[in-house]
Amino acid sequence: MKRVDFRFIILFSAFLRIFLIIYGEWQDTHMEVRYTDVDYFVFSDAAALVVSGVSPYKRSTYRYSPLIAYLLTPNSIVHRSWGKVLFSISDLLVGYFIRSILKLQGVSDEICIYSVMVWLFNPFTFTIGTRGNCEPIICAMVLWIILCLLKGKLLQAAFWYGLVVHLRIYPIIYALPIVLALEPCNFQSGKRLILRKWSSRDIKAAQRSSTKNVSDLVQKLGVIARLLTKERIQFGLLSGTVFFFFTGIFFYLYELEFLHEALLYHLTRTDPRHNFSIYFYHIYLHYEREFSLPEKLVSFLPQVIVQLVLISRFRKDLPFCFFLQTVAFVAFNKVITAQYFVWFFCLLPLILPWSNMKPKQGLVCISLWVGAQTHWLLWGYLLEFKGKQVFLCLWVASLLFLAANTFVLICVITHHTCSPLFRPLEHVNRTKSAKYKQ
Repeated sequence: MKRVDFRFIILFSAFLRIFLIIYGEWQDTHMEVRYTDVDYFVFSDAAALVVSGVSPYKRSTYRYSPLIAYLLTPNSIVHRSWGKVLFSISDLLVGYFIRSILKLQGVSDEICIYSVMVWLFNPFTFTIGTRGNCEPIICAMVLWIILCLLKGKLLQAAFWYGLVVHLRIYPIIYALPIVLALEPCNFQSGKRLILRKWSSRDIKAAQRSSTKNVSDLVQKLGVIARLLTKERIQFGLLSGTVFFFFTGIFFYLYELEFLHEALLYHLTRTDPRHNFSIYFYHIYLHYEREFSLPEKLVSFLPQVIVQLVLISRFRKDLPFCFFLQTVAFVAFNKVITAQYFVWFFCLLPLILPWSNMKPKQGLVCISLWVGAQTHWLLWGYLLEFKGKQVFLCLWVASLLFLAANTFVLICVITHHTCSPLFRPLEHVNRTKSAKYKQ
């Protein structure tokens, strides 16, 4: 079978997205059901307010950083589809970054292509940018941070990490595994990082190493001085400075309105509208009374516990750790919409080369996940469009969807070959020294 050329894949993906943007304009004009995501109209209205010199938060339900509105100001000047083009370009960049990351890890060209295709030709991903959702920008930035870390560009990674957390608060979950990855044995000034190659993966050795990492982590967490390395301090200071710089500027411009809508709202959000989350039904039943702050924050407890467990177990396998964290974060979140799935879809291609899951097992996982989601959408349709009082059935469907996510997560972990991302420099130096003595 002739190998597919990467440039052909990118060009074909670009034409597909251009076609969908043009088709979306036609459907919005001629059909009752719009192709464009409702969030895109929110972005566009906020951008128009910025152009006219007004706060973007005058547009109700705009709960993002003003940077998104600034990026979409050409919607009011050039063309209303400017944002869709920008998001689709970011979508293609994700594909390019996936290939770059895998190539650095020594993955073969053929598997790189297949992994990139998992992103570029996923219906969830190639429609979300063309419908006008900003998530591809966030996904591209997350992958760029991983790429910078692999290349040893610590300051660049720190800058973009601070910026992406400002744009979308959820990447804060990656802070701990990134900081823990900046070990002195991996990062040393003036020395090139040594990446563990895909072809050298060893299941048994990786499993023994991963088991040992838990005890190593406990020991290191108990030694504060060991954690305060130069690289960690640099990363923390620069990423924190970038985050507070942009946050401070927009707080100065838009005051408490910005702080509440862009940041605090997402921490204390209690949305009574039906969504995939298992929490929605409880919120719906008790929405008329005011929730206390502890009640608003209690849902974060399961997330925190799961995040710490995953980080302690898989922190050295950084892309895999990111993937598991994101799936778990979305599954246990108070609000879950389909656009959140893109957060872990962009990380999925990075772990596929290390999976020993058979095609039939993969098909079972996909079918179960899609089936649980379709089952939920059926009850959602009866509630939203038919006016049926099926809230309890919808909540049960949310429980089943959580169970499906948990099952798939366990299957992915079980069939993954854990492989530390970096080969410690001190280990490499010892190996070279032994060879020299011989």
